[in-house]
Amino acid sequence: MKKFILAPDSFKESMTAKEVCLAMEKGIKKAIQDAECIYVPMADGGEGTLQSLVDATNGRIYYKEVLGPLGNKVKARYGILGDNKTGIIEMAEASGLHLVEREKRNPMLTTSYGTGELIKAVLDKGVDRIIIGLGGSATNDAGVGMLQALGVRFLDKENKEIAFGGGELNKIAKIDLSNFDKRIRDIKIEAACDVNNLLTGERGASYVFGPQKGATKEMVEILDSNLKHFAELVYDEFNIDIDNISGAGAAGGLGSTLVGFCNAKLNKGIDIVIKYSKLEEKLQGADYVFTGEGSIDSQTKFGKTIAGVAKLAKKYNVPVIALAGKVGDGIEDLYDLGISSIFGILPGIISLEEALKDGSKNIERTSENIVRLLKTNKVIK
Repeated sequence: MKKFILAPDSFKESMTAKEVCLAMEKGIKKAIQDAECIYVPMADGGEGTLQSLVDATNGRIYYKEVLGPLGNKVKARYGILGDNKTGIIEMAEASGLHLVEREKRNPMLTTSYGTGELIKAVLDKGVDRIIIGLGGSATNDAGVGMLQALGVRFLDKENKEIAFGGGELNKIAKIDLSNFDKRIRDIKIEAACDVNNLLTGERGASYVFGPQKGATKEMVEILDSNLKHFAELVYDEFNIDIDNISGAGAAGGLGSTLVGFCNAKLNKGIDIVIKYSKLEEKLQGADYVFTGEGSIDSQTKFGKTIAGVAKLAKKYNVPVIALAGKVGDGIEDLYDLGISSIFGILPGIISLEEALKDGSKNIERTSENIVRLLKTNKVIK
């Protein structure tokens, strides 16, 4: 019996990673009825990580109403993995840019408070570790909102609590940790972070990511100055340097406070997913790995799912076959990483709407044809 590891990312707007696995299996089993197909839904730490890790570990997804980026209520998801000890959050679920209409995007006002509420919800489930995906934020408040939800008070010169948003950080005169949720100190937090930006400066959160979130040139300068004020205050009060941390600028500076106040570790998203999905363990004795995502191009080698899967499979000499909705330029380096071959799944020139709608059918057909080719060439008997 041939053993196939199915370790794709999601095909965004078309299929979750688990749905891709299902389509791959259908195609493979049309060619080899008794093939063993092991599902390992993957992600790179960004959108889809919550769903993939819950699926990969037979965990469960929960819903909670939390405060959105502009103070409105939003319905956000969080998960508990199959071990019942690990919680998983995507901060974009509560504090994501997609939750704010384009004309209302303003990082002077947006808050990460809802992300803190999700952390509390996960803590209430009795976990001993939390995974947090840091991609897609609408905020530039250095995680101050997140800490406010966890009980930290940020006071101005008149001893009043500041309002939400990156535009308020310059008003902070005192940080009161007396009501900080004590459970934070007893758990391990891993944050999926694929950027190395510091908190402030030209390569900091405000200058690099602020414009994407609606900040004008003038706003960027104010936001960066406010982050510097906050970082200096944290250093003066607690002797914690939250500025000069690789990844501190991730998610509008949320990386800085997760490390500085929550003892979090910042790791590459794909590495976190590989660890918790136990991909390496499942690769033992495998004959082939099928992976894939919506688009494969020159950027895929930089921390994307397919690259991470290929590097690990190469360690065990397991051939990797990648499927994609779009195959772009600059894929040659991927073969050196461990990918054996790359296949586009589209049947011809079709609209984007058709491609998204027929994703499962196209994955199934392409997977079947790949395995039939392997059988014809007697690679598989």
